[in-house]
Amino acid sequence: MIISCGLPPSVDSPGHVELAEQLGFARAWLYDSPALYHDVWMALARSAERTSSIGLGPAVLIPTLRHPMVNAAAIASLCEQAPGRVAVAIGAGFTGRMTLGQRPIPWRDVAVYVGVLRTLLAGGEAEWDGAVISMLHPHGFGPPRPIEVPILMAADGPRGLEVAAAIADGVFSAGFPQPDAVRAADWRALLAFGTVFDEGEDFTSPRVLDTLAPIGAVLYHATYERGAEAVDGLPGGRAWREAIEAVPAERRHLTLHAGHLVEASPLERSHTAELAPVLAGTSVSGSPDRVRQRVDELAAAGVTEVAFQPVGDVERELRAFAAATIDARSEP
Repeated sequence: MIISCGLPPSVDSPGHVELAEQLGFARAWLYDSPALYHDVWMALARSAERTSSIGLGPAVLIPTLRHPMVNAAAIASLCEQAPGRVAVAIGAGFTGRMTLGQRPIPWRDVAVYVGVLRTLLAGGEAEWDGAVISMLHPHGFGPPRPIEVPILMAADGPRGLEVAAAIADGVFSAGFPQPDAVRAADWRALLAFGTVFDEGEDFTSPRVLDTLAPIGAVLYHATYERGAEAVDGLPGGRAWREAIEAVPAERRHLTLHAGHLVEASPLERSHTAELAPVLAGTSVSGSPDRVRQRVDELAAAGVTEVAFQPVGDVERELRAFAAATIDARSEP
C-alpha cells in the first residue's frame, strides 16, 4: 500500500507538499477546479521547486478545461522540472465542471482526449479541432519527446472503468473503493478523507465535527448530483435538500459546490453533524489504531494507493496521518 496525499491547491500548498515529502508521503495529488482553487499547474511547479523526491500530479484534469496541447505542454514542463516524479489523472468531471454549471462529459470524449494527449507526448501528430497538431518545442523550451508519464483514469462507474482498462495506467477513485477496479488496472488509487483522533476524541468532539463537516457536505453534494431525492436517504439529507433547493435553479450550482472539500457553509453546518454515524463507517477516521485498520481494509478491498486529503489544520492532519500509517508501518 502506497500512502499519498491529495490537496486543493492554495498559496500554502507548496509548503504542505514539502512537509508531506519530509513525512514520507509517496505522492501529492493536487486538484484541478479553477472556480475554487489556485491554478493546479502553477501550484505543482511551485511544489516541485521545494521538493526532490515526492511524486507530483494533477487529479483530476478535465478535458474541456484545456486544449490538449495546453495540458501536454504543462505535463512536459513539470516532467522537466521533476523528472521521474510525475503522474496524471484525467476524468469526465465532477466539481471542476459542476462549479461551472455543467455536467460530466461523455467517456468517449475523455478517451479521444487521452489518445491525443498521449500522441502529443510521444512526439507524434494528432488531429484536434480539424487541424493537425504536434509539440514543436525546440531544445531549451521543453524536454525531448517521447515524454513518458503514467495516466490514471478517474473512474467511479462501469463505463469509466471500461475506458480505464482500455487506455489508462491506473484508476483514481474518490471516497469509496471500486470493486471492479481490480479488473481494470494494477494501480488503484483512492482519494480518502477523515481525521486521526486525539486522545479522548470521538465523532461528537467539536474538532472532529469541524474537520469532517466539509467531507459531509461533499457527501450530500455527490449524492444530490446523482439524483436529487436520493440525498433524502442520508441523515439530515431532506432538510439539506430543501434548503439548497430554495436557491434559484440557475444559481444553485454556485451555492452547492462553494467551499468544496475546504469548508462547509453555514447552511451545510446545520445538517452535516447528523452525518457523523455515516462518516464513522465510511471515512478514514478514528484512533491511530482504527485509522491503520481502515487503511488495511482498503488494501484488502483492492486499493493500492491511499491519497489522504487533510481538511482544516492541514499540517496537523498530515502529521497525524503519517504517524498512524507511514511511521507505524516502518516500526519493527
